[in-house]
Amino acid sequence: MMWRIIRPDAFTVFEDPHVSQSLARYLGIVRGKNLSKFLISRSIKADFDYASPEEELWKIHSKCLEEYSEIEHDFDKGRRNFKDMEKGTSFLDLKIELARRIMKSCHFCVRRCGVDRLEGHKGYCKCGRELNVSSFFAHMGEEPELVPSGTVFTCGCSMRCIICQNWEISQWTESGTLYTPQEMGRVIVSLKNNGCRNLNMVGGDPTPNCWLWLRTMREVEVNIATVWNSNSYYSQETAELLAGFIDVYLLDFKYGCNEHAEEISDAPMYWEAATRNHLMAKKYGELIVRVLVLPGHNECCTRPIIEWIVENLGIDTRVNLMFQYRPEWRANERPELRRRLTREEINEAIDISKEFGLINIVRDI
Repeated sequence: MMWRIIRPDAFTVFEDPHVSQSLARYLGIVRGKNLSKFLISRSIKADFDYASPEEELWKIHSKCLEEYSEIEHDFDKGRRNFKDMEKGTSFLDLKIELARRIMKSCHFCVRRCGVDRLEGHKGYCKCGRELNVSSFFAHMGEEPELVPSGTVFTCGCSMRCIICQNWEISQWTESGTLYTPQEMGRVIVSLKNNGCRNLNMVGGDPTPNCWLWLRTMREVEVNIATVWNSNSYYSQETAELLAGFIDVYLLDFKYGCNEHAEEISDAPMYWEAATRNHLMAKKYGELIVRVLVLPGHNECCTRPIIEWIVENLGIDTRVNLMFQYRPEWRANERPELRRRLTREEINEAIDISKEFGLINIVRDI
């Protein structure tokens, strides 16, 4: 395969025991030994009435989620077969209905705009009721364990980072192309058939499109790992909907304090959201954490982020310490962000990761 020539590290990455252990279930899906979480959720019967109050639906969802881990374990051990799934409404159907109700008063992200997107209203992210896709392709520039990654870039974002490197997509400089769940389902099958290891939902940010992604995967029959490639700025309700749906959480951990999150990304309460969602990701899936090192931000951001990761997620957490920062979009609004990293700053960040004992760091890609 050509990708083995372009990215030989993608072929050898699972020889690293730290990687194979931290992403063991994902590796099983890639090799066809394990079933993707969205397919397992489709196999779990969920008795609910579409006319029931939302509070009642969340209670049923909580009960299904409590049972999910044991059912997944049974699938992994071969004690259950997807072909023998019960008929009727499923756990995934329940997630879709709950997400549809969130669309009526949107609170997929921490901002909780409360607009009725089903009626065509748009909030902060400017996303509507349809999937606006900028592009999709087999991405060769992701972490080696993900390559080739079936990446789908959707328009819109729940944050407004002045340093955004995909600002044309996140801030709607381009409008994208509309896809129905059925059409996107066929795209996903095509990506899988062309050798992609996973479906990589990104943007912008995938959070505003949670309902649409859930609906899309209802249309997909192939066994493909799901990757939630997000800024981590999503609500508790979204985190619960993702549990039992997402296989790998590819989460940014952008800031070590709320002050800089607000100043650079207009993201109040970012620290609370990011820490909560990383813990949920660790509990319900497998996790890769991206830490973009910013000029002048090692002590205020890199250090507290790495310290929190080690204390709360463990030294074996897969971490991509990223040094690719370049000034983009409105970066010149802050003096320290008008330049690339210095060699000294890169070494400082590496030293911080060593100081706290991280052992599962992504090598330069």
